[in-house]
Amino acid sequence: MTVQPWQPRRGKVVSMFGRIRRSVARFLNALRVETDTGRGARSHNLFEAAAAYVSACAEDDQERIDEAAGWVSPEALSFGVNELACRAVIALARERDESTRTVARTLLGLPAA
Repeated sequence: MTVQPWQPRRGKVVSMFGRIRRSVARFLNALRVETDTGRGARSHNLFEAAAAYVSACAEDDQERIDEAAGWVSPEALSFGVNELACRAVIALARERDESTRTVARTLLGLPAA
């Protein structure tokens, strides 16, 4: 098969960089927040999504849980919920003048270590 001069040749290196580019694009898409739909609604960051998700879970509001879960990727929401949990435990530990370990175990109903 003859390659015409105006047709690009795809070698192994070009193919490899194409795979890397697609992989990075998928990774960035997983981290992105929902884009503006043009209806005047603004996008939410992962911490807003985590706060809304956790407060909805605490109130057992499935509609708000689903809404907040749709604002960011599942990975970003997981990170935000984890960060919120860490900050909450630190704040409670300072308020109670206890260690973060003691507060976390108490919140989960675990016996003192």
